Amino acid sequence: MSAEVLVAGAGPIGLTAAIELRRRGIATRIIDPLLEPPQYAKAVGVQPRTLELFENMGVLKTILDASIEMRGQIMFQNGVETGRIELSLPPDVPYWFIGLPQYETERILTERLAELGTVVERGVGIAGLEQDDDGVTATLSDGSTAAVRYLIGCDGAHSVVRKQLGLSFEGGAFAEGYMLGDVEVDWSLPTGYGVRSTHTADDGSSDDLLVAIPLPGHKRYRMSMLVPEELSEPASGDSIVHGFTGGPAPELRHIQAVLDRLSPEPTTASNLRWSSVFRISHRIVDSYGRGRVFVAGDAAHIHPPTGAQGMNTGIQDAHNIAWKVALAVRGVAAPGLTDTYDAERRPVGEEIVGMTVRNAREGIGAGENSFETAMRRQAQLLISYAGSPIVSAADEESATVQPGERAPDARGLRRDSVAYPIRLFELFDGTKHTLLLYADGSIDESESLAAAAVDAAHGLLDVYLIVSSPVDSVLPVIVDAAGELAKAYGIDGQSAFVVRPDGYLSHRESPATTEGVLAHLKRTFA
Repeated sequence: MSAEVLVAGAGPIGLTAAIELRRRGIATRIIDPLLEPPQYAKAVGVQPRTLELFENMGVLKTILDASIEMRGQIMFQNGVETGRIELSLPPDVPYWFIGLPQYETERILTERLAELGTVVERGVGIAGLEQDDDGVTATLSDGSTAAVRYLIGCDGAHSVVRKQLGLSFEGGAFAEGYMLGDVEVDWSLPTGYGVRSTHTADDGSSDDLLVAIPLPGHKRYRMSMLVPEELSEPASGDSIVHGFTGGPAPELRHIQAVLDRLSPEPTTASNLRWSSVFRISHRIVDSYGRGRVFVAGDAAHIHPPTGAQGMNTGIQDAHNIAWKVALAVRGVAAPGLTDTYDAERRPVGEEIVGMTVRNAREGIGAGENSFETAMRRQAQLLISYAGSPIVSAADEESATVQPGERAPDARGLRRDSVAYPIRLFELFDGTKHTLLLYADGSIDESESLAAAAVDAAHGLLDVYLIVSSPVDSVLPVIVDAAGELAKAYGIDGQSAFVVRPDGYLSHRESPATTEGVLAHLKRTFA
């Protein structure tokens, strides 16, 4: 099977892109220059929005089985507790915050990709690329070439794909260096809570730092702290100073010395699994792609790890570009569909870079008007693609979810042959668009609209008839007797809602019309 798409990089972002392409039947090749997957806990926070995507990808159970719930963070200053954040979310959000080492996330995604018939090719990276109107020819590090229709670069902060495209990567770097360590401690702090402990000097400046993020295991944490002078080293020759350095790794004694100064109670560190010195930059590309080549994740944006936004943002990058490329490969994409990847995701990247830099300096939630808003934003539930060329205009009559926003879940739904209530998210296939038709009148009209919409989407559209009480229809009928769905979507009478494969609402219309729904679908489908 000749590959239609080449994915460069087999971290969480590249694996997500490859899985989403394979779930849609697209022949995909994924390569990575590393001979073995890294075994360090780099990205450890998994956001609620990412868990929703993992549900569609078929890996949620395995992810949850391997994780620890992130319950909050306790702040200390000069040994005194100064605050406590509870990572709570409103009941309309199905999943909470979890911690999972990146190598476990990669293992689970790699196994899922293998189930779909694709294995990562290791020891092979991108060395060069050329493209024209018909495809991309990539020169690989082993001297071979790969001719594909599209290439997605998920090859990290020092991305070869980005450099080959000539994309700018503007930004700056933090002066401080940090050391990381994966250790166990014997303190009595509550399970699932992170720790942020600082020391404030007499002049009011902060001169010492300890951040401990819980990991699965018995009192296991990934510790972050300022690097001691003996381990500090100048920036490498690469102008992008971000990620792990190649110098001496911190030893247990280095971590213990910081704990002796900053731990909220006397404790002993043990079982050092991994450590490194780490430097942080904040940068973003001027474009997320050119022609048939795209960049995602750290190849497109880097920033402080504050709030665990990086990997999660990259996973949403991968989802966004994968479903669009899949339609393009099938020949059913509207002209310019893949161009909307940059239009939708680069503004998100800019916001994330700005937010993480601000939060690194002022604390998580800085500038927010409420705790709930801060938590929803950290959970990546407030991303909006409003104004995108493939998203309809806002419905000025509705105060609920608008086109471009995450489609909310709803519980208490009923359908034939199922003994227990179901959730709305259980209906979302994740590989197709979904049309929700709320019937308040003639069922015949809804069935006619549905048939026309499925045809316009080349069959890549699931349709559900939403009603308040059972009816007879050729469409799958979902009964919203308790009105949770109607409330979440602000439904008042006959309505239509189009939800994209990545879970974002792209169109709402009341009353629903065949003309309106078809006009919207033509923005996405040829």
